[in-house]
Amino acid sequence: MRRREFAAVAAVAVLGMSAVGCGSGHEQAESEDKGHAATTVAEPAYSGLKDVPARLEKDGTTITVGDPHAKVTVHLYEDPRCPVCEEFETKGGGPKLRAATLRRETRTQYTLASFLDDRLRGSGSKKAVNALRAALEAGKFAEYHDMLYAHQPEESVDGFTDAYLLELAGRIDGLRGPAFDSAVKTMKYRSFVTAAEKAYERAGGAAEPNGPGTPTAEINGVRIPPQSNGVLFDGQIFDTLLAKIRARPEEWRKASS
Repeated sequence: MRRREFAAVAAVAVLGMSAVGCGSGHEQAESEDKGHAATTVAEPAYSGLKDVPARLEKDGTTITVGDPHAKVTVHLYEDPRCPVCEEFETKGGGPKLRAATLRRETRTQYTLASFLDDRLRGSGSKKAVNALRAALEAGKFAEYHDMLYAHQPEESVDGFTDAYLLELAGRIDGLRGPAFDSAVKTMKYRSFVTAAEKAYERAGGAAEPNGPGTPTAEINGVRIPPQSNGVLFDGQIFDTLLAKIRARPEEWRKASS
């Protein structure tokens, strides 16, 4: 086992978690509530997702949400059609991650995959990723990302159609308009969708040439390995892990080098 993987395993092994994700057949294990460590925040918290900044990084595929000076960076690999991503975002660590992002304690990065379209047939993942890129251009990425997972269709239905994506966008103040609507209908950001999928596949390395599975998370550059990614699905445990890394970032970094 590589030291980077060992560091992640050491951080969560005591939690007794098992792997779960799209492409993974393991079941999530039960876990205990570990509580939350308090942290002093210098800057005032964002009032809501509408105020959280989001930007496209120089690599052209990574979308970063939150305070650029936050001590903790959580990089997520997600496919919009993935029901396990929906579980993370709505019932697991996602709500805690959003709260930490609003408090400026954590920034969140996304690599948006679309492999499920080929696996299950359809175009919903690609259409959703394209629409998310359009929402970023409109300054509404964080809100729209939240909206899509809160109203994700069944994986097998391929329900992220243009009409449905526009309907959901209409629930976000200021998102709908000629530019956004046209971008959704014409797949304006098709090249971004392709590049993001390739970035996801590269992230799997030689061992996983088709990508690492979704959701996959890296915290300050340390990937939570598949055998321990159940930590993502218990909000309190995930919150505690973020707090511990925030309190001792150098220790986490040294352990992963």
